Amino acid sequence: MTISAYNTDLDRNPANHQPLTPLPFLERAAAIFPNHTAIIHGPLRRSYAEFYARSRRLASALARHGIGKNDTVAAMLPNTP
Repeated sequence: MTISAYNTDLDRNPANHQPLTPLPFLERAAAIFPNHTAIIHGPLRRSYAEFYARSRRLASALARHGIGKNDTVAAMLPNTP
């Protein structure tokens, strides 16, 4: 196998690697478009600010129970808000 210049000396750093997570997107959307609709489920409507606040509350609840960075949490939930 030929070694490519693209595969050498390219360690992960902020310029070339970003984890696949929706968290930065949600934080930015809540900051820039806080009143825009983020969730629609039947008559239910939630803004990005509300969605972000709810996500932060969930993260806080997990932290209070000792769940931290790099811990794994799994749940089977219906696809509804």
